Amino acid sequence: MGLGMSLARLLPNGSTVLLTGDLGAGKTTLVRGVARGLHINELVQSPTFNIMKLYLKGDRALIHIDAYRLKDIEQDIGLDEYIGYEQGLTFIEWPEYIENLLPKEVMNIEIHHVDDDVRDIEITYHDEKVLEELRK
Repeated sequence: MGLGMSLARLLPNGSTVLLTGDLGAGKTTLVRGVARGLHINELVQSPTFNIMKLYLKGDRALIHIDAYRLKDIEQDIGLDEYIGYEQGLTFIEWPEYIENLLPKEVMNIEIHHVDDDVRDIEITYHDEKVLEELRK
């Protein structure tokens, strides 16, 4: 949760964060931390069956996309309007299924299980100041 809360504080509006890693590694838990950091009181759940969930009742908007079910879809369903949304933050699980919609500058967060209570998290991002703050 702490990492998510830090991301909510540090990332500028319009940021897109790509979440990859093991099934059940904690991608949605990370987004819950972001929601907490944005003072969003709604229950944050994986949008697997909805594809996208919008949380608008906080300091800024939070868009949470799970692209897993879009693997073989070729039609435009309007997601591009929400990726890089200028009034908030966009987090995308399974981004490899919508690569053609992703902006060039994104944060990549890869999460892997180490054991039940420990995760290995690797973050890449173009802004070194943000990365340095996250390391603290």
